[in-house]
Amino acid sequence: MQLGLVGLGKMGGNMRERIRRAGHTVIGYDRNPDISDVHSLQELVDSLEGPRVVWVMVPAGAATQSTIDELAELLSPGDIVVDGGNSRWTEDERHAVELGIKGIGFVDCGVSGGVWGLENGYALMYGGAPEHVAQVQPVFDALKPSGPYGSVHAGKVGAGHFAKMVHNGIEYAMMQAYAEGWELLEKVDSVTDVREVFRSWQEGTVIRSWLLDLAVNALDEDEHLDKLRGYAEDSGEGRWTVEAAIDNAVPLPAITASLFARFASRQDDSPQMKMIAALRNQFGGHAVETK
Repeated sequence: MQLGLVGLGKMGGNMRERIRRAGHTVIGYDRNPDISDVHSLQELVDSLEGPRVVWVMVPAGAATQSTIDELAELLSPGDIVVDGGNSRWTEDERHAVELGIKGIGFVDCGVSGGVWGLENGYALMYGGAPEHVAQVQPVFDALKPSGPYGSVHAGKVGAGHFAKMVHNGIEYAMMQAYAEGWELLEKVDSVTDVREVFRSWQEGTVIRSWLLDLAVNALDEDEHLDKLRGYAEDSGEGRWTVEAAIDNAVPLPAITASLFARFASRQDDSPQMKMIAALRNQFGGHAVETK
């Protein structure tokens, strides 16, 4: 089939290549003319035969909204827009309504796989009406990992991005657990080779995972992570997961704590710890450190 792909960055560029390897035609557009196949969204739409499928792979928020707004004016009834970025699921519901008024279908798709997806395939979670999903299915089949698993029609519009959001929330908590365990191992004198302890967990343990494999890769490159600053951003999905948990009265203590740990990483001198130190000194005479 033919596909228009908007956004050819780290993910989009590799996705274009993987879909092409599966025998499909992909016409890509990016603001960077050096990697773009066409010069504008108008040219992209004009290059596709109807009914068209256009996959949007740009940053969530304003960039996605402006791209979908422009496509709404260029596409025709019967065409499909797929949002494969990390949009909030509530935005999907609005986009489906706005495009539906013009007779344009909408599918949201959470994509996981990062820079490894070109060779390994991408885990896909998509939401939308069955007839719209069916039009995009050859592309989903091209992108997913080989074998029976790795993609799912998660439900209605918004279900794909909601599922990806929860996936990323779980990812936050898993990474935090590995990070805490690593720090404790590094702290004690009795463990003399933390990297090899991590490596030993890769086989036969209940905590083996791809994240553990990546942790070992990182330690192979920088055994004590001395080259890194202890700072980590959050991409948004962790916050949305916690917000959704509050809205649905679902307890998520591990995921919530991992999100707050990201915030703590941005403080060189924690104001909260100042108060804790002051209180410990007041009630117990515990020593405090001064600048």
